[in-house]
Amino acid sequence: MTDWIFPVIDKLGPTGVGVLVLLENLIPPIPSEVVLPLAGFRARTGAMHPVIIWAAATAGSLLGALLLYGLGAWIGYDRLHRLAEQRWFLLTSPADLDRGRRLFDRHGAWIVVVARCVPVLRSLISLPAGVARMPLFRFATLTTAGAGTWNAVFITVGWLLADNWHQVGTYTRPAGIAMTIVIGVAVAFLAGRKLRNHSRGED
Repeated sequence: MTDWIFPVIDKLGPTGVGVLVLLENLIPPIPSEVVLPLAGFRARTGAMHPVIIWAAATAGSLLGALLLYGLGAWIGYDRLHRLAEQRWFLLTSPADLDRGRRLFDRHGAWIVVVARCVPVLRSLISLPAGVARMPLFRFATLTTAGAGTWNAVFITVGWLLADNWHQVGTYTRPAGIAMTIVIGVAVAFLAGRKLRNHSRGED
């Protein structure tokens, strides 16, 4: 993946960093844990200014999050609830959806900020925020805070590691894989429970 990330950053500069981070929100396999340290390393060589890189990356994070928030808002809670009532919709049940909504209503701010600093979840969290119709200004502010912190850390690490910037992936990749497994297991559990409840004739 670095074979094409390198040219994008070198050719487009901070704009390329912003575009790549935007795409990472929509296509999680594009890892910001690779993009940001590389950008930090390039800043150390004098090719780009670190503050401009950070601003571009944070703007890309926010734009990508807003696009997914808009998708979640378009789906809406009522529509998703109707889908959850269908037997073929295995992602969640109405009861699980209601519990998730109550949890998000109580702790949504913390969930958004923390999730922005967790691999995989940082891309997915915008959807439930949109479904729950978290106030847009609040969502944008929390997303900027969480994403800005994440971006600053990884750009700084790339600056400090210099030629060894790629070592960041050695430590962050297992976390991304573990989170993907956790999410997969959780979805499988919810789907299995819904199928069992249907087979028993329960709601």
